[in-house]
Amino acid sequence: MKYLIIFFSAFLVIACKKDKETISVTTNQDSMNHVQDSAKIETSGSILIETITFPKEIKECSCYFAKNKADFEEEKYIYADDAGKTAYMKLDGKRLTMNLISSSDMEADELLTKEIESGDYKISVKGKKIKGEEALLFEGTITIEKPDGTVVTSPIYGECGC
Repeated sequence: MKYLIIFFSAFLVIACKKDKETISVTTNQDSMNHVQDSAKIETSGSILIETITFPKEIKECSCYFAKNKADFEEEKYIYADDAGKTAYMKLDGKRLTMNLISSSDMEADELLTKEIESGDYKISVKGKKIKGEEALLFEGTITIEKPDGTVVTSPIYGECGC
């Protein structure tokens, strides 16, 4: 079922392009994955958010988020920061190291906010504390904007702590 949805989505994206192309699709899994990957890369007006491993640069306190609780438990993070100066993501196939512009005080607030800017992206993280012990668990959203006006918002689930 998952592959049918992926195939159909890729087909719609490709079918809506102004330039008509001939695409051959076979029923094996590799061909369907190839269509999905090429559709993500070729589609203008979108931002590809990829998972990252926990950055080696982070030594102490940090915040790190996945798209949902299941991905978080499998360590499929889409965002990490050192709870102070530097944030890490992989967008549109590039691993980015970005400067945090502002960040809320996680221990004092029930709400988490972070603002990050790089040359190509403006990122806003907003979350609400759902559990607070040694590490604070948050659920919320991450919004990514490009200079061309493209905006993508994704749910996040993760923790901040030392």
